[in-house]
Amino acid sequence: MIQFKSILNNELTDFLELRKVSKSQSTYKHDRHTLQNFDEYLCSINCETKNLTEAQMVGWVRTLTGKSSSIANVVIVIRIFLESLLSYGIHAYIPPIPKVSDDYVPYIFSDDEIDMIFSIADTLPMGRFQKNTLIHVEYPMILRLMYGCGLRIGETLALKFKDVDFNTGVLTLNYTKGNKQRRVPMHPALTEILKKYCMALGMVGYPEVLLFSKLYALNFIIISQNKRRYRIKYSAA
Repeated sequence: MIQFKSILNNELTDFLELRKVSKSQSTYKHDRHTLQNFDEYLCSINCETKNLTEAQMVGWVRTLTGKSSSIANVVIVIRIFLESLLSYGIHAYIPPIPKVSDDYVPYIFSDDEIDMIFSIADTLPMGRFQKNTLIHVEYPMILRLMYGCGLRIGETLALKFKDVDFNTGVLTLNYTKGNKQRRVPMHPALTEILKKYCMALGMVGYPEVLLFSKLYALNFIIISQNKRRYRIKYSAA
């Protein structure tokens, strides 16, 4: 059990015990860490009164580092603790929850990096001794669908032959974020690549087969000498 040392050590101990019996183990561990750091902060500023001031609490919030969402979660826990102090007759300033912003910074690949990714995928060795013996055929096609249509990896791997309309060059995605169906157009060049891929792997006539099903491929498909004929390179555009 953590031994809190600040002026609010008893109240912190009681609150942590309550969280232990009422929350999941992961939530309890997060709250325990948060309360321990808050206790250390109170000790560092030599806090001598339980009625915490606005200045003290604003100062604590300013010590928090990390993603905005993580900081907000920490503040929420302490807000709940401070609200619980009312049952002890203790009135402490409750800081507002900081605004959560999108901290994600995307990485933009250069044209040379994209070319290198395709080049490596296109030269993968045959997976003769791997669980997926078609890895050298599937990866180039998977990457081109993700790059050319902006698909997520889960959406790509869930595609079946029946989801591809080669006449219109449109993919039907049934397993997307939010469980919504959406239709995605392909570039004519990509449509032709995918058509050759499906023909090379013998998928024509099997609407339910997954485009990238290693279980189907391992036992029932023999790749022809022209198996890589579908591979072409996209321009930077």
